[in-house]
Amino acid sequence: MIETHYLVIGSGIAGLTFSVKIAEKFPNRNVVIVTKANEDESNTKYAQGGVAVVLDTEKDSFNKHIEDTLIAGDGLCDAEVVKMVIEEGPKRLEELMLWGANFDLNASGEFNLGKEGGHSEYRVVHHKDITGYEIERALLKRAHQLPNISILPHHFAIDLVTNHHIINDTSEQLYCYGAYVFDQKTDKIFTIKANSTLLASGGIGCVYGHTTNPIIATGDGIAMAYRAKVEIKDMEFVQFHPTALYEAKGESSFLISEAVRGFGAYLRNKSGHRFMLDYDERAELASRDIVSQSIDSELKKSGESHVYLDCTHLDMDAFKKHFPNIYNICLQHHIKIDTDWIPVVPASHYLCGGIDVDKKGKTSIDNLFACGECSRTGLHGANRLASNSLLEALVYAHNIFKYHSENDYKPVVVNIPDWNDEGTTIPKEHILIQHNLKQMQALMRDYVGIVRSNKRLKRAIKHLDLIHNEVEELYKESKISTSLCELRNMVNVSHLIVEQSLKRKENKGGYYNIDNVKD
Repeated sequence: MIETHYLVIGSGIAGLTFSVKIAEKFPNRNVVIVTKANEDESNTKYAQGGVAVVLDTEKDSFNKHIEDTLIAGDGLCDAEVVKMVIEEGPKRLEELMLWGANFDLNASGEFNLGKEGGHSEYRVVHHKDITGYEIERALLKRAHQLPNISILPHHFAIDLVTNHHIINDTSEQLYCYGAYVFDQKTDKIFTIKANSTLLASGGIGCVYGHTTNPIIATGDGIAMAYRAKVEIKDMEFVQFHPTALYEAKGESSFLISEAVRGFGAYLRNKSGHRFMLDYDERAELASRDIVSQSIDSELKKSGESHVYLDCTHLDMDAFKKHFPNIYNICLQHHIKIDTDWIPVVPASHYLCGGIDVDKKGKTSIDNLFACGECSRTGLHGANRLASNSLLEALVYAHNIFKYHSENDYKPVVVNIPDWNDEGTTIPKEHILIQHNLKQMQALMRDYVGIVRSNKRLKRAIKHLDLIHNEVEELYKESKISTSLCELRNMVNVSHLIVEQSLKRKENKGGYYNIDNVKD
């Protein structure tokens, strides 16, 4: 067993920002960061766009950014949270830069601000088209300089430890004591006991198969919290990115940033028609939900598997300078942007719901906090405004840090039983895990995708129940493996998405159900 003051599950912008801040302030307290892949593998690393933050107060204002966020959220944002996050933005960005994150400047040495769908002004601070990668680099470098932070890569958090695990615990209020963790290198399971636990475990993209997320985005934190009886909200609001690079084999897809449309690219169908003008006067710069639904509609009409993004009319020198990574990845796929259209398809991108937290990042059970994409703060409402997610992670990591600075915790005095896997055998069932995973992903894409219906959602529940029963049976009789735990987590997350979709009786933002359309 490891004992620590703070356990952080996840090593993206949310988990690292909190860890660095708390470790700097309390050099005699320990922080343990658990992450299931390499320490730099997170959704943060793949965030291309940037951080939306108001810096040019002559052309822009907090009020304009607030208004843009509220419009994108389609009436379901928490207005107080929106105001707080946006007004805190400049201070939090400044800290990132003090830790060594670099952002693009223009010829006169000022920030080269970008503009993305849904924004009324240029306010996106970026580092070429690999902003997340640069932020991740700077935060990890700072974390390694602090001796009281330990990072455990290739360690998978299986379940949170709560009162349910403690023998003879009769207290009414649920309390988190840490987590059971699987060391993927040694196959050993041990306990990390912590005064405070932070879930910063990222998104759920892999539930859909076609996703812009890395393969680690399997909703682990949300599933663990759900099993621990934590309040989970707004899971129906899955944001699909309209333009992921289409690859026939599916799987994790490369993202063609929204900023490319901001730069002037056109969406065309197979016959070359620029179809976005038929759906919205903002054309390619309409919000993501509108663009995704429009592409979905075009694909359903034509039976095609993808549409195209046309950049051939753009200034190529400027394009290569601004999007070097996108240009090169397309070249690797034998797509020459100067002359070829880029095949694109919507892919699951971002979850607006998740573990319900208050402004301090507190969940519904004591001593458990959540931050970043696994949390539901009320900032995004029914649809996230582009580049607001890194901003949210920075602000909430700071709020959780502030709460911990002002509120001391008593050490946890409980005896946590060791993980018990008696009677389990090493599975020879990798094929079963893969089969169920593919079935579940196809089910979510076909029945619980961009456009939903009650009939399809109810069918999805029936199919998911069968998969769930098989996976639980396998889980009870097998030795733990990461792929089995991830599948179990994704099945839990899929259930939450379907059940909360059926409860929503009106279409809002990223949620569209044909049975909710009023004639």
